Amino acid sequence: MSKSKNSFLGRNWKVIVNVITIVALVVLVYAIRRQIVDTFHNLGKVDVWFIVLMVPLQVINYHAQTKVYQRLFELVGNKLKYSAVLRVCLELNFVNHVFPSGGVSGISYFGLRMKNAEITGGRATVIQFLKLLLLFVSFEILLILGLIFMAIGGRANNLVILFAGSLSTLLVVGTFAFVFIIGSEKRIHGTVTASTVFFNRVVHFFLRRNPETIRIDRIEHAAVELHKNYKLIEQNYRSLQAPFVWSLVANITEVLTIYVVYMAFGKWVNVGAVILAYAVANFAGAVSVLPGGIGIYEALMTGVLAAAGIPAGLSLPVTVMYRVISPIIQLPPGYVLYHSSLRRLQSNGVEVTH
Repeated sequence: MSKSKNSFLGRNWKVIVNVITIVALVVLVYAIRRQIVDTFHNLGKVDVWFIVLMVPLQVINYHAQTKVYQRLFELVGNKLKYSAVLRVCLELNFVNHVFPSGGVSGISYFGLRMKNAEITGGRATVIQFLKLLLLFVSFEILLILGLIFMAIGGRANNLVILFAGSLSTLLVVGTFAFVFIIGSEKRIHGTVTASTVFFNRVVHFFLRRNPETIRIDRIEHAAVELHKNYKLIEQNYRSLQAPFVWSLVANITEVLTIYVVYMAFGKWVNVGAVILAYAVANFAGAVSVLPGGIGIYEALMTGVLAAAGIPAGLSLPVTVMYRVISPIIQLPPGYVLYHSSLRRLQSNGVEVTH
């Protein structure tokens, strides 16, 4: 029975993955079907030229992300072609939208896609973590600027300061915790081992036949590899300036992508409020169980903007329009490239799971 099941999955894994991705996309569209209709109705009320600006801003955004990856891989001795890295960035965006898991799916897929004779899974993982770390740290600059803009506009009330202060604290503490843990082989070994044991116990509580979902020996090996690759980058920490700047560019273009939608509605709102709302919504949406953080993202963004003085009657349609049009721009190329890569991986006998 078990062999038959494994044989079936082995023969049909590509079909299963394709079905899952298509179903996920259908669920995504169905969940926001009313918003999609409203968005197209609102297109007649907005300046379409500002909406068109979303395309070049997203192009710059992906260019910046590609340069971050390129520079980080150069630090560990891997020179990669721009086109190849850009392709992976588009695929990652699709994976993270369709398979919501707080970014875990993207991290595992990134390791799989970058795996070759020189780029091990551990090296790809540490690069992915460092890229996320640079995005978080560079966003601190935008948060500070956002508070300044809001103070100038008289919108920096106690609630807004609480939001910004909480986010800043989380980002700073998270950054130092990551560096502290991964900087020591003993600490990272202890952390990942304890986390794996806890995870296995939780899974085993619900699935009694599966006492060790994640093998500890494999995770310990991965932890050692993570530490070694991190130390290699740490020796060239001054070279992180360029990827840091590109991370800042990526954050700026994403915020501007939202802001041009306000401009399309003929409103020049306080950019500081948009920065803060974007940060809060993305943080909560990242841990949502729904594709793209549907519902949570829109609610939080609208709520934070309202606290910053932007009425919900304006912020809600703007948020929905951004959330509908942005995926329309990003997901189609990612979908095509992702499934093209699946076919190549299948030809090489590689199993893909999310």
